[in-house]
Amino acid sequence: MSRKLFHDSVLELPPQPGLTATGFNVHAAEAPHHDEVMQVHFSLSPDGQANEDLEARVEKGETVPLAELNARYGMSKQQVEPLLEWLKKQHFAVTSVSPDHTSVYASAKAGDVAKALQVELVRVTSDGITYTSARNAPSLPDSVAANVRAIGGLQPHRQARKHARRCPPLRRPADGSDTQAKTHAAQPPGYRPAQLLKAYGADGLHLSGKGQTIAIIIDAPPKASDMASFWQICGIAADAKRLTVVNVNEVELPPPSGEETLDAQWASGIATGAKVTIYATGSLAFTDIDKALDRVLLDAASDPGLRQVSMSLGLGEAYMAPGEVKTEHAKFLRLAAAGINVFVSSGDAGSNPDSTGHNAGGPLQAEYESSDPCVIGVGGTTLKLAANGNVAKEVGWRSGGGGKSRYFKRPAWQKVAGGGTTRQVPDVSLTADPNYGGLVVLDGSPAAYGGTSWSAPAWAGFCALINEARVTAGKKPLPFLNPLIYRLQGTDAFRDITAGSNGAYDATTGYDMVTGLGVPNVKALITHLNGV
Repeated sequence: MSRKLFHDSVLELPPQPGLTATGFNVHAAEAPHHDEVMQVHFSLSPDGQANEDLEARVEKGETVPLAELNARYGMSKQQVEPLLEWLKKQHFAVTSVSPDHTSVYASAKAGDVAKALQVELVRVTSDGITYTSARNAPSLPDSVAANVRAIGGLQPHRQARKHARRCPPLRRPADGSDTQAKTHAAQPPGYRPAQLLKAYGADGLHLSGKGQTIAIIIDAPPKASDMASFWQICGIAADAKRLTVVNVNEVELPPPSGEETLDAQWASGIATGAKVTIYATGSLAFTDIDKALDRVLLDAASDPGLRQVSMSLGLGEAYMAPGEVKTEHAKFLRLAAAGINVFVSSGDAGSNPDSTGHNAGGPLQAEYESSDPCVIGVGGTTLKLAANGNVAKEVGWRSGGGGKSRYFKRPAWQKVAGGGTTRQVPDVSLTADPNYGGLVVLDGSPAAYGGTSWSAPAWAGFCALINEARVTAGKKPLPFLNPLIYRLQGTDAFRDITAGSNGAYDATTGYDMVTGLGVPNVKALITHLNGV
């Protein structure tokens, strides 16, 4: 029986044991490992013309109703049925199918996965955790492979990386005599949401994001007690009902580590009247992120205010399997078409992130998911405020991610000087330097955090304010934002950041791959966007 080989669904590992060039330790899998359960994602694609048509509509900034998205740009139940039947015969349990039938999620013992997909299993250690992963590319019988685009989940050792950075704590003398540290303890550190609202022209607008929902995709939820403490310190009315947690995979969730807390506190702090929904995946495996994206699109059908998503995650494009990129791009395309704007942090390791996502020293590259042309990539700045709250200085943050995509051509809307032929990131930026960080309360303790993980949820909060303003003005919510904001280049909607570097790139007049179009003047941005 002939089979279709999915070369781009994995990054093949060397046959010999030992360290790989990217720092993974590979060794042989043994019999007990074949009983482990693997989660596999079969991504399906409609015909090429349908995809091209939807891409063109999104590039123009059109919004497509969800019913039309599923019916016209999805797959039919009949098209998916042969794959479902085959999976059951191969001892897979089909756990879910996306509403548009473009994603089939299934689980099976690793040994059954290896036999069905004809892959060799190995053990791979990454960041101190050892996974069972496929060494080589999977395949499917031609009879069920026709509509399959990629097979995900076979290399769980490759996962997205969080982008939060904590400011180093102040050192205290052993005798407790440090006056600065005592003052630090009495006055929790870091900027407050009200300071950012003023710095970026969003104060005094009488907007709170009321009627809007901000979705946050991350592995775990924050503690309710930490949320309440943050709101209290910042003078925001505490309302536990504003926060909802969706356990995407119905698994035991890990404890808070800081990223989820930063995201939720700052999204809710910028848009104090918006609801915040945490789509907790349990892990940062790309298959789990895929499920969360599906769930957001599903929930948007019953929540018209779910129009903004924050993702403080990413991985250098060099470390991504092309099939993973194709799979998630299809989901971001549908979200953009539905008018759901996804704000993704550009990374915290400058222009050359390594495989950990936290250190420079890797190849020159942009990070995915921020490099996807259907999301808004959010870069970082160093923001210094004067005593009166005005902006004293703002430059590009030295560790902010940015660069040229290896996967995507330059979208028609990205008209920038010397634009070249590839997608460039970031699109916009915001404060990110942890040395001038924002307050976060984690496990009851206040600290200053930064990273582009701070920039992305704050931008999602600004989007909630903009959508509230549009609804109040009798207009429809925003369509995909990028085709609109690139037209505003050089206007008062953005404050251009012209100094700073992230390694290979410098902030300059106009668009650059450190700060994008610049930072927002939210009041002016609302005025411009309400005119379209």
